[in-house]
Amino acid sequence: MSRKVLAKNNQFVKLIVGAGQASPSPPVGPALGSKGVKSMDFCKEFNARTANIQPGVPMPALVTIRPDRSFTFELRTPTTSWLLLQAAGVKERRGRIRGAQNPGQEVVGTVSLKHVYEIAKLKQSEMRLSGLSLQGLCKSVISQARSIGINVVP
Repeated sequence: MSRKVLAKNNQFVKLIVGAGQASPSPPVGPALGSKGVKSMDFCKEFNARTANIQPGVPMPALVTIRPDRSFTFELRTPTTSWLLLQAAGVKERRGRIRGAQNPGQEVVGTVSLKHVYEIAKLKQSEMRLSGLSLQGLCKSVISQARSIGINVVP
């Protein structure tokens, strides 16, 4: 497996932005503007690359900023907790989809092992997780489900 050689002067910014909804307002504008990157350029490219995804799906992006202030970014799969909450059919509260306030004592939804397997397969398609076993990813997804108050049933 080949690895990219990273220059020592590169800076990295992690962002989670809704698919097709990037705008120069917070969190994108201040995060990139403080590094000297034109946030509008990022927003246009991000929105173009996420145009085929359902609007609003939280897409993590790792932005690599070079010393000449040019940038590249890598899109990742939606967060595991968001995927679990969608699979469990958890409804929106106060404008956001949230897990349990007291995990372990409160249950907000239930998912099957089939859902866990599908989420793990999706996560395994991501380059940084491709070396992990499917069984290990499934265990990780189950742990995440427990931590946000979702029961996993066979």
